[in-house]
Amino acid sequence: MIRHLVLFKLNDGVTRDEPRVRAGVRAFEELGGTIPELEHWECAWNITDRPIAYDYAINSAVADVDALKRYIEHPAHQAAAAQWREFATWVIADYPF
Repeated sequence: MIRHLVLFKLNDGVTRDEPRVRAGVRAFEELGGTIPELEHWECAWNITDRPIAYDYAINSAVADVDALKRYIEHPAHQAAAAQWREFATWVIADYPF
C-alpha cells in the first residue's frame, strides 16, 4: 500500500468561506467515491491555529505505485487540483506502509 498525504496552505488573503474554496473542498470530498484506485480517502480542514500549520489535509491510500499514477492522472483528480491551484499551495508525501 502507498499512503498519499497532501497538506494545503491557503494563499494570503484567501479565506475558507470563499465560494471558490468551498467548491474546491466539495471537489475533493467527492473524489473518494469517484476514483476506484482510492482504497482510503479522507480530507478535512485543520482544526489548530499555529504559525507552521497548513490549512487543509488529504490522507489517502492506494494499492501500489501504478494505482497512485492512475489516481494522479484521473480527470476528476486533475480537475479538483486545478481548482486549488488558484488559491493555495501544497506539499505532498507518498510512502509505502
